[in-house]
Amino acid sequence: MAVQEHNVSIELKRAELGRAHIQGYCAPRFRSLLNAFIENFDDDVEHGASLAVEQEGETVVDVWGGFADLKTRRKWEQDTIGVVFSNTKAATALCAHILVDGGALEIDKPVAHYWPEFAAAGKVDVTVRMLLDHSAGLPALREMLPDGAAFDWSEMTQRLAAETPYWKPGTSVGYHGLTFGWLVGEVIRRVAKQSLGSFFQERVAQPLGIDFWIGLPESEESRVATILPASPAEMPRNAFERAIANEPDSISNLYFRNTGGWRPSGFNSRRGHSAEIGAAGGITNARSLARMYSALSLGGERQGVRVIGEETLKRASEVSSATNEDLCLLVPTRFAAGFMRSMDNRARGLDSANFGRDAFGHVGAGGSLGFASPRHRIGFGYTMNHMGPGVLLNSRAHRLTKALYDVLEWHE
Repeated sequence: MAVQEHNVSIELKRAELGRAHIQGYCAPRFRSLLNAFIENFDDDVEHGASLAVEQEGETVVDVWGGFADLKTRRKWEQDTIGVVFSNTKAATALCAHILVDGGALEIDKPVAHYWPEFAAAGKVDVTVRMLLDHSAGLPALREMLPDGAAFDWSEMTQRLAAETPYWKPGTSVGYHGLTFGWLVGEVIRRVAKQSLGSFFQERVAQPLGIDFWIGLPESEESRVATILPASPAEMPRNAFERAIANEPDSISNLYFRNTGGWRPSGFNSRRGHSAEIGAAGGITNARSLARMYSALSLGGERQGVRVIGEETLKRASEVSSATNEDLCLLVPTRFAAGFMRSMDNRARGLDSANFGRDAFGHVGAGGSLGFASPRHRIGFGYTMNHMGPGVLLNSRAHRLTKALYDVLEWHE
């Protein structure tokens, strides 16, 4: 390892992938976090990735490396971006809370107040909060979607407005893995009078100067890393995978398979990248995730840029729903109004997402992670292009968060 004046230049020599590099910046205090990032590559798991941390609004870690495209050996560069899957939900939720902060949206009002068609099929009392905290009863669509439906906003919102909830809204929790984006996004569209992606750019991405897109312009396409889906397991590893394999009518199966062309063909397609898929289609890198969450860790304002009011943010990040068995993911889950809270299920031998007791953020399919810790005043981001196993986080992100908190708590 060669680290000089905090700048990072490390050559990786791997039998499987050949030569690759890790580059960037790491403050000496966080050297053990950098080492954990390197270990992910040493274990022959990581192909390409980025990692960033801000504290008190300043960069303390910003590193990247490996390959953005394994087949062509295109390197992961400083400006590489990639699909971050459900990390997009936090960005979408933030847009909703910005509207709340401005008085245009009330989180505990019925959705139908803003979207009248949504009242159909027993949904008249569903509130905006229920959409945000996964208790609305709409985690999947029952009727099989035609290929390409996921990229047609009007079709998806019309189908969801007509759908009957799986349970009495507000009484149970089931992860709204893809539906979240169209449900919350349509409320945003109707209140703000502009699309989710354009609202996010105008109110969050551009003011903070972050490279984060919900609906990627074609001009940015050449910078996108190629996603490599996780290899299927020979045998189901958990209850979620068993439901996918053996229960075709289950919520888990419909969430995973009935995606209208998003999974997996949308991951690496232009139509997938350009669509405003507010639950899973966001495209960014660790630096931008860390900066967005840095602002949230500081009460909604970073270096003079106010994104959201502190009191609104506090309410948005409080636990709003929790369950011992999520009806979709089939593990215990805890949600704020659009953000995940840390989920430590290790005592039960179940998949977990451990990123700090006070923290709020989101995981992304395959293992990516972004979060804010107000206690430590940090924003964290980790993105990668080789998807790993697990319902929540896999070993790579857990290794990184453990190393981070070892540093933070050692220095308290």
